[in-house]
Amino acid sequence: MANPFVHIELNTRDLDAAKGFYGELFDWTMKELALPNGTYITIAVGGGTGGGMRVHPVAGAPSSWLPYVLVNDIEAATSKARALGASIVEDVTEIPGMGWMSIIRDPTGAALGLWKFLD
Repeated sequence: MANPFVHIELNTRDLDAAKGFYGELFDWTMKELALPNGTYITIAVGGGTGGGMRVHPVAGAPSSWLPYVLVNDIEAATSKARALGASIVEDVTEIPGMGWMSIIRDPTGAALGLWKFLD
């Protein structure tokens, strides 16, 4: 598959409550990372696509899960999405030691993350 889903992220209004809930509900391994734009919780699920959680970057937006799709060129994919009518929610951002991400909202209003691993 050329562009598989590679990461699922919870954007939440209450990071501590979400971490506690999912930690009790599932047998996930969570690790807290301090990033320049806030705390990020990585989620290792033991098999399949892993994920993470963070405080929702859009003030007042409801908590929601966001899938990420793997791309070969994050800049080109984000630009192509814009040219096809997407709005850019979060432009290309480096995640130190991991890769780059962006978040788009397609012309129908659905949000989707784009991800490029470090080479």
